[in-house]
Amino acid sequence: MLRNTVAALFLALIPSPGHTPPQGVVSPAAVDAFVTRYQEATGLPGAAVAITKGTRVVHAAGYGHTPSGAPMTADTPMAVASVSKSFTSLAVMQLVEQGQVELDRPVRGYLPEFTMADPRAAKITVRQLLDQTSGMADSAFHEKSLPQPDTLRGAVARLKTAELAAAPGTVHSYHNTNYQVAARLVEVVSGRPFAGYLRAKVFEPLGMRYSTTIDTDRDLPDSARGHLNILGLAIPLPEPTGFGNGSGGVLSSAGDMARWLIAQNNGILSAASMREMRTPSRLDDSYALGWYVGRTPRGTPVVEHGGDLFTSTAYQLLIPQSGYGLAVMANTGMTYSDAKTLMDGLVTLVEGGHPETPSGPPYLATDALFTALTLATIALAILGTARSRRWATRHHWWRLPPLLMPAALCLSVTPIFGLLARGSDIMWIQVVYLYPTFMLWLATTAAAGIVVTAARATSLLTRTSHSHSDTGTSDSGSSGSSGENHVSAS
Repeated sequence: MLRNTVAALFLALIPSPGHTPPQGVVSPAAVDAFVTRYQEATGLPGAAVAITKGTRVVHAAGYGHTPSGAPMTADTPMAVASVSKSFTSLAVMQLVEQGQVELDRPVRGYLPEFTMADPRAAKITVRQLLDQTSGMADSAFHEKSLPQPDTLRGAVARLKTAELAAAPGTVHSYHNTNYQVAARLVEVVSGRPFAGYLRAKVFEPLGMRYSTTIDTDRDLPDSARGHLNILGLAIPLPEPTGFGNGSGGVLSSAGDMARWLIAQNNGILSAASMREMRTPSRLDDSYALGWYVGRTPRGTPVVEHGGDLFTSTAYQLLIPQSGYGLAVMANTGMTYSDAKTLMDGLVTLVEGGHPETPSGPPYLATDALFTALTLATIALAILGTARSRRWATRHHWWRLPPLLMPAALCLSVTPIFGLLARGSDIMWIQVVYLYPTFMLWLATTAAAGIVVTAARATSLLTRTSHSHSDTGTSDSGSSGSSGENHVSAS
């Protein structure tokens, strides 16, 4: 009897699998204080934050400023990048609920224009687009480095010569083109442009007055542009060329994202459709239909998705057990992960903890190192060029080719990046945005190598020319002297 009582008490102390961790009370003042500390420590110029619980908006605010210096408010539209995938998935699921689309039927049945060079593409289903198991991948179709389309129709049309990386339904591969095809499917089935569909069926019904979706980087308003953080300084720069509608084109504000978060648990879709959207594929237990499934550091189950542009980032997260929803947008690029880091801190606040503030701007030491190397490289190039004549007296042609190796590396940086990133596609200028001070040093080293090589080669040519000239003069003088001696002897 005593043994059974002790056992019962012991089991009562063990949290059950459905146990909800204690949730802290999140006040707007605490959120403001954390975001402000973060900005002061990192130099983040602008951010927007939305926090909801159930059907209530806990907090929605803007912080800092846009690239033009305008104050960031709760109504300032910002880019949400790949968070857009959850909007595209929702649009498809609305068509599913209306009986116009079936998830497990081939895409081509709804979108005849979707053709690829690979015949296996005919078997790609709508679900496989949304859970990223279609077989399309960066390694087989270079969606970023190829000429960019202007419309969703163009995004699908350029697939006509593309191959698949794997058979449909066999491999999970995160690939933006999946969602561009899905958005085009929405256009064709609904009979209206994708932006018009989202406006009529999602944004207006939810009261998201400041939200829209765009096609390319050229359509970004000033408020949705961003910065690179170099040596602790936020430098406004245009987003590199790219197409993103369907996969990353949504613009939204803190206030609108609060409405979006509330709608995830408030009837925008049926409960069955919501479960479908949050059920991971059998090939990847973390990716569902436009959402990732994961846990907080404390083990609380969450549904989330991040978004990265080269000049801004975003993140959204739902905590189903507590009813919390959070969204963050930051106007610095993916290298710095400000939206994700802010989200981690806000989740800590929600769960009753105390978030840590970074000690300083991201990569400040790395930037300082490569800046110093760049200046040293310029100094060495000047010195090497000035001493090229002296160098030519002691060295030969075979010492020149190694100086051109940095130039070769600079030209081949994109395939090297793709190899290191397991086949990810990227443009050269996008690598510059990811690693600005490293690429500055590499480009400077490449230019320095070319300049010094040219100077030394010129010096070697001049020295060789003079040597040949001197040899010719010496031979001519020797012959003349012999002739004079011969005449004298005669």
